Amino acid sequence: MALTKPNQELCRDLKSASRALEEAAHELLGAAKQCSEIELKVAMQKIEMLHRLADRLIAHADKVKAGRIAHDPEMGSWPDGDI
Repeated sequence: MALTKPNQELCRDLKSASRALEEAAHELLGAAKQCSEIELKVAMQKIEMLHRLADRLIAHADKVKAGRIAHDPEMGSWPDGDI
């Protein structure tokens, strides 16, 4: 099933947000390596949360591709365009 342009953009945006979360988790890990053990443990919990959220976004993108989630034109877009 071919995706409409809005659904392609939605899928692309979800994947882009997922990559941004993964990159943030990677940067947080690099910074956390220089912290105390307690701070490292807290950082690792945050990193785990970022990875879970990134995985959820990819799962949503897969649902868009499968046609189970669709862009709703009634929702419009962000008031000032892209975030």
